[in-house]
Amino acid sequence: MVFDQNVQYLSMAFWQIVVVAGPILLVALSVGLFIGLIQAATSINEMTLSFVPKLFIVLMAMSLMATFTITQMTDYFSYIFDEISRKGL
Repeated sequence: MVFDQNVQYLSMAFWQIVVVAGPILLVALSVGLFIGLIQAATSINEMTLSFVPKLFIVLMAMSLMATFTITQMTDYFSYIFDEISRKGL
């Protein structure tokens, strides 16, 4: 294998990580920021107030994005396995 192909495969793997995990992390970030603003405005510093809603909303976002995630990962792994079989490794 050529060094450039290895770099290409690695960049594709990192891009898949960003595409699959990015939306879930953005949801968690936005919910945490919103709840943090509410806590700062009301001076309520309860840990469960920030954890429980974030947990449920992130789980809901993961369930809504499950088909997209499975599709992306299936396409990526089928490409990788095709490349492996084409090179005969």
